[in-house]
Amino acid sequence: MGKYYDMLMEDVRVREGLKACMNCGVCTGVCPAAEFYNYDPRQIISTVQTRDDDAIEELLRSETIWFCGQCMSCRPRCPRGNTPGYVIQGLRALSQRLGFFVESEKGRQQLAIKRIVGENILNTGYCIVPKMVVPEMHQEQGTVWRWIYAHDKEVYSQFTPSYRTEGAGALRKIDEKSLEEIHRIFDVSGGTKLFDDIERFSDRKAREMGYDGATHEYMMETYTKNSMTEE
Repeated sequence: MGKYYDMLMEDVRVREGLKACMNCGVCTGVCPAAEFYNYDPRQIISTVQTRDDDAIEELLRSETIWFCGQCMSCRPRCPRGNTPGYVIQGLRALSQRLGFFVESEKGRQQLAIKRIVGENILNTGYCIVPKMVVPEMHQEQGTVWRWIYAHDKEVYSQFTPSYRTEGAGALRKIDEKSLEEIHRIFDVSGGTKLFDDIERFSDRKAREMGYDGATHEYMMETYTKNSMTEE
């Protein structure tokens, strides 16, 4: 009893975000995600406070903890100084650490985020760059974006002369020394281990689902699938 609660309390975000909830429901009342999903931050806080391992594990395996948009609307409204968004961050981190994230549709999308955004940080120094928004994967951008994507140097060089070149300025190419520092930061901070864990757990789940490991096909399945048709 309380094993998962104790593990959560090792996270400074949970210690900061979980203080003395009185279940007033203000956080749920102002939460944008609660309007569109079957999502109740008040109930999540209440569940964590029970310290019940079964109930917390159910949360860690659920879709629920991935609905939060991290807008932190809950933070300034709570009369007791709680921040449910911080607790959600802690729950997500523990779910990744224990491999429970692969048991939910939204959780499995962590693989796509790791490969598309996380690896882009390591390879380019940016979360996102124009050339990363591939038209085939972002058809909602329309035909105009297809043209911009194909003529990116012509377009962006009008805003910054350093586009994809070394030197100072926006959208510049990050030098190798800086990229090496980013890699070291990931190693020291635990980011590299997190990425390895996401790959390892995703590979196991992919094989359970009939894929030949965490292939690109499996990643695209997690990236595009959305069976959430109602609250």
